Amino acid sequence: MAKTANVNVRIEPEVKQQAEDLFGSFGISVTDAINIFLRTSIMEGGFPFKIRKPRFNPETLAAMQEARDIMSGKIQAKSYKTTDEFIQALNAED
Repeated sequence: MAKTANVNVRIEPEVKQQAEDLFGSFGISVTDAINIFLRTSIMEGGFPFKIRKPRFNPETLAAMQEARDIMSGKIQAKSYKTTDEFIQALNAED
């Protein structure tokens, strides 16, 4: 058996679970996926995919900031008691 080295990685438990679920659906472990990533990176001489910052339009950026403000408690989220109340509010915005 080939010798192996340990690599310790700190990730959020939810991310770990999502990765395990994803790679498990392919029949491989997270360890296998990391090995594939590392070997492909070595063969490519860098990341095996393009790394870039996502660009969002101003409306999307504003929505993302609003979501952050709601999560942090800076602003109160809108709520509606009925679907009709929600639809009336949407129509009123037009």
